[in-house]
Order: sequence, then structure tokens, then C-alpha cells
Amino acid sequence: MTNSNPGFATLAIHAGAEPDPTTGARATPIYQTTAYVFQDSDHAAALFGLKQFGNIYTRIMNPTQAVLEERVAALEGGSAALAVASGHAAQMLVFHTLMQPGDNFVAAKKLYGGSINQFGNAFSHFDWQVRWADTDAPESFAEQIDERTRAIFIESLANPGGTFVDIEAIAAIARRHNLPLIVDNTMASPYLVRPLQHGADIVVHSATKFLGGHGNSMGGVIVDGGTFDWSGSDKFPVLSKPRKEYDNVILHQAFGTIAFAIACRVLGLRDLGPAIAPMNAFLLLTGIETLPLRMQRHCDNAFKVAQWLKNHDKVAWVNYAGLPDHPNHALQQRYAPKGAGAVFTFGVKGGYEAGKGLVQGLQLFSHLANIGDTRSLVIHPASTTHAQLTPEQQVAAGAGPDVVRLSVGIEDVDDIIADLDQALARV
Repeated sequence: MTNSNPGFATLAIHAGAEPDPTTGARATPIYQTTAYVFQDSDHAAALFGLKQFGNIYTRIMNPTQAVLEERVAALEGGSAALAVASGHAAQMLVFHTLMQPGDNFVAAKKLYGGSINQFGNAFSHFDWQVRWADTDAPESFAEQIDERTRAIFIESLANPGGTFVDIEAIAAIARRHNLPLIVDNTMASPYLVRPLQHGADIVVHSATKFLGGHGNSMGGVIVDGGTFDWSGSDKFPVLSKPRKEYDNVILHQAFGTIAFAIACRVLGLRDLGPAIAPMNAFLLLTGIETLPLRMQRHCDNAFKVAQWLKNHDKVAWVNYAGLPDHPNHALQQRYAPKGAGAVFTFGVKGGYEAGKGLVQGLQLFSHLANIGDTRSLVIHPASTTHAQLTPEQQVAAGAGPDVVRLSVGIEDVDDIIADLDQALARV
């Protein structure tokens, strides 16, 4: 690229990619291999000792994966990235790098139901404890912090409710307590919000969603902001203390602004193994090329659908931050002026059974547990994605009994509205 400061759409197409040096192929090849031939014994030893970068084994890295990592890091404005098998895998590796048994972290109450379950249940098997706080009251995060707290975790745009979070206010609390701020940017994507610009230190994605955008491949990404001083305290020994398995190298000292991404790769991904398949990395790369076009269409369609639902006599409420009278609208305008995203919730009069009935009556919408597809998607969270939570947790997460979640696709918006209209007529 000739421009030293290329635009977002240019980065979405070109970042990390060059024509294949052997064949001249313009599209990034799918390197469908498990391992790589070393140049000689010294080359192999240097790779295994972290003295030289290069490919060893596809569980740890792969050339197709490397292009995906560089592209997402460029779009987020990060120093480095690591692509893994799923969004949940990304979160697991982040906390595996940060936490020791008995440590805790503070997370927003309004999160994807799978994250709430992972944090509250699966993580407890590692003796990692989660404490919940309210993003509408940022100081509630500070109230949960103690000497064993190791991070703060939020979503930039909360799933399922589509609520924007004041990242800068929570980042200020994290800095005050010398803790990294982790932001899940899945729902917004870097097209709408770039959390690192607002004080985040680490960004995670379920690339399965808007980054890939076509509902055809699983993946997750960790983006290292390169902003946190891992040696500023003794809280993060994985990064600040010698690693015996790598000839006593201190990762933060050796790798600086990319140390966290390196640690996630050579300690977490290497040993826990949630590697992304080369084919999935290729499909996600292809999807990212159209991310700015898709996200703008998603946002435009979602705004029109939300306006229409707000005036429907069978709809009790609409929770879409793009609507001018929404209490979260000022935050949306501040953090995501291009649009309020594609995912939002609304309530059907009649509660739990009415919500399920509406979902059953839709025809264009696909009833499934995903978001971020080109197709319009729908789900009733209380009976599906958030069913494992208590009623109180469901309400706190924005997934109460009457809630229906839409992920508005890029079809013609008149067809989307017509499908909702015929299904609501049956309720």
C-alpha cells in the first residue's frame, strides 16, 4: 500500500496480505498443512526457543491464520493479534494468561449469555472467580476490585440488548487500579467502535459473527493493544517473570508491546490447543473484505426496522440505541456515529409465550443461535441462549421473558418488515 495511513475499507481488503511469492496468487492461499520443514537444526532450535519468528506447527500458527491476525490487528489499531477456534476460546486464552487460581475479575452484568455461563461456571473449575458490575453505574466496577482482581471485562455493545457501554469511564477505573480492560467488540466490530482508542488494553472477537459475516465459519480473535505495563506489578507473573520452558525469558521484557499476544500463543494456544482451521481463517478473511459495506447496510436496515416496530400496537417496547429517544442514544452517537449496530431486542405484548410465538411465525428470518449473518436472524433468549440463567440473571442480562432478539440482515428492508408484520399479526 502506498498510503502510509490507509482507510478502513482499504485495510479490510489489503492488511496483512501480499501476492503469494511462489505462485503469484492474489487471494491468500489456504495453507492446509499441519507442519513446516525447518531450514536446518539451528533454525528449528531458534523457532522453538522464541529467538526467531516462524512456522512450527499449525496448532500454534499458520500462514493463512497470520494474515487474518494482521488484518484484524490493523482494523482495531492493535499491536498484534491471535486467531483461535472461537470467541469462547479467545476469552479462555486471555484469562489463562492473566489469572492464577484464586484470582478474580470484574465483568459487566449485561453480556452474551454464553459468556455469563463461561465466566460463572466453567471458569470456576480453574478457581477463577467472576464478580458482576453494572455498566450503567461505572463505579460499581471499582467497588468489586480487591488485591486479587486481575482484569475488567465488558462488551462495547452488549448482547442481546444492543446497549452501548461508556468504555472511557470504565477504562479510567481500570487505569486507576492498574488493571487491563478487556472489551468484547463482537457486536460492534471495528467498523463501528475501536475500543483501543477509548482506553481498552485487549479486544476479543467472536469472528464467527460480523467479522466473517456469512455464518459459515467459526473463529475468535484476541487483539493486543500493546498499552498495558505488565511489569508494573507482580500481578501478572506469566508476562513479568522468567519462563523456564523458554530458557528463562521474560516475555514482557523480550517482546514489549506484543508480549500479551505472544503469551497467549506460546503458552495458552500451544498447550490448550484451540487452534483455528486454515479453511476457517480463509473464509473469515474473505468476509472481512466486505465488512464496511455489510455493517453499514446492517445498521441502516436495523434502524428502519426498529422505527417500524416502535409504532406497532403489539410491541411493548423497542431497545435500539439508534432511536433518538433511547436513553443510550448519546453514548451511541459518541462511540458509534456510523450506526447503532444490527442486533437489538424488543418486547412482544403477551410475554414469554407471545415471544416464542412470534419467532415461530417468522419465515424470512432464520431461527437460530447466531448473530452477524448476511441473513436476518431471530431468537427468543429466555428459552434458548439465556435459558441456563436464573430469571433474575436473565432480566439483568437484558433477556427477560418477553424479549425477542433480532440480528437484522442485509436483505431488502421492506421484505424484512413484511415478515415481521405477518408474524405479529398471528400473535
